[in-house]
Amino acid sequence: MTRRTRAAAAALLACSLALPVALAATGPAAAVVQAADATPTAGAAGPATPLAPAVTRAVLPAPTGPYSVGSTILPLVDRSRTDPWVPTADGRALMVTLHYPAARPGGGRPAAYATQEEARLLAEQLGPGVPGDVLARTRAHSRTDARPAPGRRPLVLLSPGFSVSRWTLTHLAEDLASRGYVVASVDHAYESYGISLPDGRTLTCVACTALDEGGVHGSVVTSTRAADMRYVLDRLTGPRPAWRHADVIDARRIGMAGHSIGGASAAATMVADPRVGAGINMDGAFWEELPAEGLRGRPFLMLGTHDDTHLPGGADVTWDRTWSALDGWKRWITVAGSEHFTFSDGPVITRHFGLPQPALPTERAVAVTRTYVAAFFDQHLRGLPRPLLDGPSPANPEVHFQHR
Repeated sequence: MTRRTRAAAAALLACSLALPVALAATGPAAAVVQAADATPTAGAAGPATPLAPAVTRAVLPAPTGPYSVGSTILPLVDRSRTDPWVPTADGRALMVTLHYPAARPGGGRPAAYATQEEARLLAEQLGPGVPGDVLARTRAHSRTDARPAPGRRPLVLLSPGFSVSRWTLTHLAEDLASRGYVVASVDHAYESYGISLPDGRTLTCVACTALDEGGVHGSVVTSTRAADMRYVLDRLTGPRPAWRHADVIDARRIGMAGHSIGGASAAATMVADPRVGAGINMDGAFWEELPAEGLRGRPFLMLGTHDDTHLPGGADVTWDRTWSALDGWKRWITVAGSEHFTFSDGPVITRHFGLPQPALPTERAVAVTRTYVAAFFDQHLRGLPRPLLDGPSPANPEVHFQHR
């Protein structure tokens, strides 16, 4: 990782823009990629230098729901707005991956995890022991352009952490789709190490420099992503949808989850767009204060690390402030042994490439994230009671309820 003083690391911690210590960062774009501290995560095993990578490709955990999963990629450009990071760009470019319940197994062809260039650029940040071509070949479980299963489905928007791409949330997206959701994972232009466009260009992280060196406030990210999500909703649920199967989406049942600053953007999107009826922040600091009316009674889940960052009274004071401002159903849940990237594909990637591991095993990290995210959306988008959200469960001893 880029070496900094403990004071600088602590300051950036509150921003939740960081890759964890396990995802060692190098190179000029790594200036904003900062972990909670320069010391290893408690319970991490092995040195900070990656071990020799496995020869075979990584495999994401299989989805747990009853449906097969289809996927398709939608390139979108909102030309009604100026991109805040590159004002000369031709509008605001977004790349969207849709995962959805498929009609039957075997339709379509296996979906790629990432493009070669996207994976190469992220692999550079992970360290010399991570080949980009191997990362790109990570096996997912969806099939491209498979025919959707019949029925009307709730829609869940997903927004990734700062500097990483939408495909780092693939295991969660596929699992939700297998349970009957349409999931739209969104890449936001110039906010990732690499976003490949259909015309062959790859957009890199201009925003990384703007925040680290230009003094730009993180609320520019969250407010911009809120506008991005409004545009995505318009293109998926409006009169001329961009996806030919958009009629399977039930526009009355929309939720959003995000990791890190993507989680903060879930709250910002709910403030800006009443169509989003439920939201989840996975381990991200809140860059914007909620208005006096909160979220107008809509439910919100805060899911984070069980440490001095996201426990009540912890270093990230934005969680305490936001909790008080939430005016509807709400939960504050922390996961023992987790780290910042526990709530993404991070645990699968770091284990495969021999990077240091947090205390929470990969299988548990995946299971806890999937279980609680799905329970939340089941209850609030489908109206299915989920007692799991009422308090501690013997089946999930890592999970702690701070407030209910």
